Amino acid sequence: MSCLTACAVGPNYRTPQISLIPFHNVSKTAFSISSSENAVSWWKSFHDTELDKIESRVLTQNLDLKAAYARVLQGRAIARSAAAQMLPTLDFSPQVSATRLSEEGLIGHIVREIPHFNRDYREYNVGGVASWELDIAGGLRRAHEAARDEFQAAEAEGDGTRLSLAAEAADTYLRIRGDQARLRIARDVFTSNQKMMDLIRQRRSRNVADDRELSSATVVVEAARQNMIDIEKDEETQSNRLDVLMGTQPGTYAVELRIYAELPAVPAPSANAQPLEVLRRRPDVIASERRLAASNARIGEALANYYPKISLQGALGFESMSPQQLFTAPGFQPTATGALRWRIFDFGKISSDVSRARGSYAEALASYQATMLRAAEDVEDAFFHLSQTRQAIASQMHNVEALHHAAALTWQSYTAGTLALNDALQANITLLNAQDRLASMRAEEDRAAVECFRALGGGWQS
Repeated sequence: MSCLTACAVGPNYRTPQISLIPFHNVSKTAFSISSSENAVSWWKSFHDTELDKIESRVLTQNLDLKAAYARVLQGRAIARSAAAQMLPTLDFSPQVSATRLSEEGLIGHIVREIPHFNRDYREYNVGGVASWELDIAGGLRRAHEAARDEFQAAEAEGDGTRLSLAAEAADTYLRIRGDQARLRIARDVFTSNQKMMDLIRQRRSRNVADDRELSSATVVVEAARQNMIDIEKDEETQSNRLDVLMGTQPGTYAVELRIYAELPAVPAPSANAQPLEVLRRRPDVIASERRLAASNARIGEALANYYPKISLQGALGFESMSPQQLFTAPGFQPTATGALRWRIFDFGKISSDVSRARGSYAEALASYQATMLRAAEDVEDAFFHLSQTRQAIASQMHNVEALHHAAALTWQSYTAGTLALNDALQANITLLNAQDRLASMRAEEDRAAVECFRALGGGWQS
């Protein structure tokens, strides 16, 4: 019997072998590719105390994360229930019944002629019933394997929710800091444009400038004002979104973020190891692989229905018509039962179930392979975006440096009386617009680093 119960029908699961070439965009970041020292709390690589505080709130207060953890608990309960199916069950069922026998029934017709026959009687029954299905073909074990694998998939999906929320919170925070940096520059641009318009208005009053110049200056001023409004709107939108991510009403933590702070330095996302190692620590890949394993186990669960099922049942109890005689040797009533059930013909139902299970496995395999490819795509795109942003920043910094030098020379010419104030202000506005573009790029670089952490599965304990 132990030999029979040790085997299980169906294919034993093996992780599919997938060959991937090395990432071709990771090296473009020129970052060290050593192992990440803080894979779980990857946001601490930014060394920003406000970001650390936000992430702590998100991971303890976010409602979507709480719902994901609740799904993990459900999966654990289902796995435990599947494991319990392989073990015996014991039921305790005491019973008392009171009966009045019908005189018109079969027994009543026989005994009603007996003198002093009492139609009323009571029966007392105390006992327990134990039952156990012998898992000869391993169907119950395969069902437990599937439930366990699906529970592990739910755990991975919970980790994926955690990673996504942490990355979204970091991205939102960095957008806010970028908006704040841009808003400072936008106000300087607005002030410079306002000064230029005032200058043109004065020249217009002396008939030195015409209405066309004044109208053009007004358009530039209003465009600068609209730019400030757009940046303020985006900052408010992101602040509200961040409060919701932290599980609070919008506006709860807005005061804390109104205090200006520089954008944090860009950390170095780490992608050491081979692509297969990197991608297999991503929560979505883990969840897909575990669901593939569950689909494999479901094949064995379906195949087990081809084999006979043996169940054992035993009952120990006492039965008596009198409470005084209940727990006595004559009242003792043991029962043992063995049953065999073997499906002989079912119009192809089992075959259909097996085919469906194999089809589900084929679907899960294709889904797993596609998930791996999409994960590789995410890594390549994220690191390419980061490398391109860094190149754009380097170019823009040279541009800002040149414009700063040009603005200084223009201002010197103005103070020397060889250049009009209009030209000096225009050079300053051009410089401020370039600085605004640079501030936007720096925020984009930080956000690209966050996307790299997300693509690498950072935030999940491997």
